Amino acid sequence: MKYVSTRGAADAPARSFSDILLEGLAPDGGLYVPQSYPRIDAATLASWRELRATQGYAALAAAVLELFIDDIPAADLRALCERAYTAEAFGDMSVVGVTDLPGGIEIGHLSNGPTAAFKDMAMQLLGQLFEYELERRDATLTIVGATSGDTGSAAEHAMLGKSRVRVFMLTPRGRMSPFQQAQMFSIDDPAIVNIAVEGVFDDCQDLVKAVNADAAFKAAHSIGAVNSINWARVVAQVVYYVALYLDATSSEDERVSFAVPSGNFGNICAGHVAREMGLPIDRLVLATNENNVLAEFFATGVYRVRGSAETRATSSPSMDISKASNFERFVFDLLGRDGVRVRQLFGEELPATGSIDLSATPEFAALGERYGFVAGTSTHADRLATIAAEAAHSGVIIDPHTADGVTVARRALESGIVEAPVIVLETALPVKFSATIVEALGRDVERPAAFAGLENLPRHVIDLPNDVDALKALIETSLATV
Repeated sequence: MKYVSTRGAADAPARSFSDILLEGLAPDGGLYVPQSYPRIDAATLASWRELRATQGYAALAAAVLELFIDDIPAADLRALCERAYTAEAFGDMSVVGVTDLPGGIEIGHLSNGPTAAFKDMAMQLLGQLFEYELERRDATLTIVGATSGDTGSAAEHAMLGKSRVRVFMLTPRGRMSPFQQAQMFSIDDPAIVNIAVEGVFDDCQDLVKAVNADAAFKAAHSIGAVNSINWARVVAQVVYYVALYLDATSSEDERVSFAVPSGNFGNICAGHVAREMGLPIDRLVLATNENNVLAEFFATGVYRVRGSAETRATSSPSMDISKASNFERFVFDLLGRDGVRVRQLFGEELPATGSIDLSATPEFAALGERYGFVAGTSTHADRLATIAAEAAHSGVIIDPHTADGVTVARRALESGIVEAPVIVLETALPVKFSATIVEALGRDVERPAAFAGLENLPRHVIDLPNDVDALKALIETSLATV
């Protein structure tokens, strides 16, 4: 299995998984994707079902990932998965599971990891992969990442103790919940630097991309990525689509739909990959909050990014994003994997005009049936109503982002666009968003002992202007003192 850039020419050289694991963003500014997606059939699914039932999530993860990773020996890959997906980290060996809600909805539980968010599902593996590959190469890596909420804490906790890795994590100042901030800023480790940027998540992500675009700086400091611009993040998430499908079905001819709260298109991009592989997914229901750039595209064919002033601060803050980085991977597939055309759109047209218009193309006309996407938007009022309704009807309390997913999924079911069952991917545990839970229910959820007093711990964070030169100077200074 080799990988190519979404902006590369058809004859551009392909790369190995281990190379793109450490590189993150491609040199031409594109994102790495497989040359082609591996295909699975009913027999493969049946064997995976047996594996899942008898040996747990780690064994399933290794089997799925082997289709994408051929430059790590199978025995080593299995060992890495077993170290990542432990009962200690995730509660038990099943790691994920489903809960039925009334009306054809199921919740896919993905938030049992160390930071109580679905980002742990990929980050725990990514930490193991980085450590393994850096040891093989006797190398070090400087991670420069951006977070809108949960990516930062999941990445930092996954990289703790990894002696060959340094982390610089950018956050939009004041835009995350107090719990999310505390999970990151309470870490006191010289190898992990938290940076609060004046702006929104998109500004942070732009700084990360600007650092990666400076080839000399990137090479000098071995810059890599943990954001979902790193393909390893996406492929690790493909595994839980398979696991949840197996948990929710009893035979390989059943079809299910997935509803995915999405801001950066990374989580649902993994669902797209799983569907392209042949996992029996009927529909992929994309749920946005008020920052509905993605829903607008699937309705109109126009992808229009917003600036900081137009990006709203909402009660599902991890989705307060108006530049969906992973969307480029999907457009690459949508346009027949034409890297030259994608480079024109994302490398030239989008920076110049702020939008991409595919509304008149035959590819957009066939979008729904070919790729199964359905999209919708949820608001603060919707989140409150959905949290309250699900708690009253089923006793299950969900976080605001998951509530966006449930809201849009129920509308799709009621309209007949989607048929049951729909598995809504859980984003995080509700304890991370106490203010919204209290507003919806009039009470808070019980806080796990591991998180007691988190917000009262000392904070370790550096304020920085939205300036790439200031960020580079900070990176150089920090690396010189570690």
